[in-house]
Amino acid sequence: MTLMQIAIIACWAACAAGFAAYAVSVASEITYVTLADGRKTARSLPLVFRMLLPFVPNLAGFASRPGFARARQTADEMIVAAGMEGLLSGTEFVALKFLVPITCGTAWMALMLLLGALMPESPFAGNGIVFGMAGFLLFYAYPLMWLRGTLKRRHLAIMRALPFVLDLLTLSVEAGMDFMGALQRNCERRKLDPLNEELIRMTREIQVGTPRRIALRNMADRVRQPDLKGVAHALIQADELGVSIGSILRIQSDQLRGRRFDRAEKLANEAPVKMLGPLLLCIFPAVLVILLMPILMQAAHNLF
Repeated sequence: MTLMQIAIIACWAACAAGFAAYAVSVASEITYVTLADGRKTARSLPLVFRMLLPFVPNLAGFASRPGFARARQTADEMIVAAGMEGLLSGTEFVALKFLVPITCGTAWMALMLLLGALMPESPFAGNGIVFGMAGFLLFYAYPLMWLRGTLKRRHLAIMRALPFVLDLLTLSVEAGMDFMGALQRNCERRKLDPLNEELIRMTREIQVGTPRRIALRNMADRVRQPDLKGVAHALIQADELGVSIGSILRIQSDQLRGRRFDRAEKLANEAPVKMLGPLLLCIFPAVLVILLMPILMQAAHNLF
């Protein structure tokens, strides 16, 4: 091995060690989101996002072009609804949609070509470019897939907690408390979950002078969860028409429980169909092997 080869190997080893150290330092960092009442709660961005965020300003001018205005607005709305406000902006998200495939996709393409060159008989030989382009498309779609998944999980948590919160508010209002007092007590006593975070933000908006109808409408537009939006609009109508808040809360709670029962029944009906695939792929072949193995062993013993 020549001195030049040793130097090249040493340089690559130093680059790999530096990259590993950078990845470990980024992974160990804990990021927080500040809530409306001043408390901080941990939020986790994907590791690849945290590693590439320092390089996002290089594409900020490109991502800020008028052609991406709609994409930035949609990304901002989804980021706020997913509870990631303050960690990521729409411009940064659009830049990451291009930066992730450029960096990770290039590394994936190089890996596919390297595997094809080292293993000529492998499927990567001759198809490295095809596998590389597939990786580019996957890395381009990954940021949006992550954001949609995060938003879906947050909406699911709100949907599960909403009927219980409405029951508590209904009992408090019917016991003689006003709606804002019942809401504040609920926010203080319950654990910090996505629904409680949004209710805290709404109560802080009301406390600084925002009308209750506007604060409810802002929460519905910000979260964009169908059940919470329906409850907010019902409370807005009750406030405008002077209807009893307690009766509206009880009606909404009953409706949400009915819809939750319908969703559970639908999932229960879908379970046998979803179990059919694993049954055919795993259990049925295993049963065949168990039944046929003694016969095959007896036939092999008779032949040999």
